[in-house]
Amino acid sequence: MSWFGKRSKPTEVSDEVLLEHFRQSGDLIYLGDLFEKYMPLVFGVCLKYLGDEEVSKDAVMQIFEGLTIKVNKFEIKNFKSWLYVFTRNHCLMQIRAGYRFKFENLDDVMESAFEKHLEDGDKEGYFMSLDKCMAKLNEQQQQCVSLFYLKEKTYKQVAENTGFSMNEVKSFIQNGKRNLKICMENNGG
Repeated sequence: MSWFGKRSKPTEVSDEVLLEHFRQSGDLIYLGDLFEKYMPLVFGVCLKYLGDEEVSKDAVMQIFEGLTIKVNKFEIKNFKSWLYVFTRNHCLMQIRAGYRFKFENLDDVMESAFEKHLEDGDKEGYFMSLDKCMAKLNEQQQQCVSLFYLKEKTYKQVAENTGFSMNEVKSFIQNGKRNLKICMENNGG
């Protein structure tokens, strides 16, 4: 299967072949074709973590730019899986950079867990634990806590966005904070 002459569609060429051609030639057409196969996956992951369509579109472009450097630094056995993890990590880093101060509103609830990780020099571990703990919240708590703290919505806006009553929103946020604290005290377990 030659790339010279008539050009094949990216889906007709294996990920391994596209990756190897990029590594050997440095030609972005190969990496672009490979990335194009998984762009819906990348966008979906970004949208899930970042929650904003425009921010997610920007992240997709940043991820592609990052790939041009990263794919040569790692042994990649399954590009799709590796790209998923790379995308998720990019989003988490973006959240940490942009929303770190917003999560610190939870410090009154989780200060000891944060300080423990800082003492250990493990800021990354703190945010990984926080991410794990957020995922353990029930759907309503997760939704309300994310809207309230990450998106900085008011109780009223959270209620409007979710369809929950004001009392339900307050309850989900309060219980979500409590559950986050318990989970973080158990080292994100």
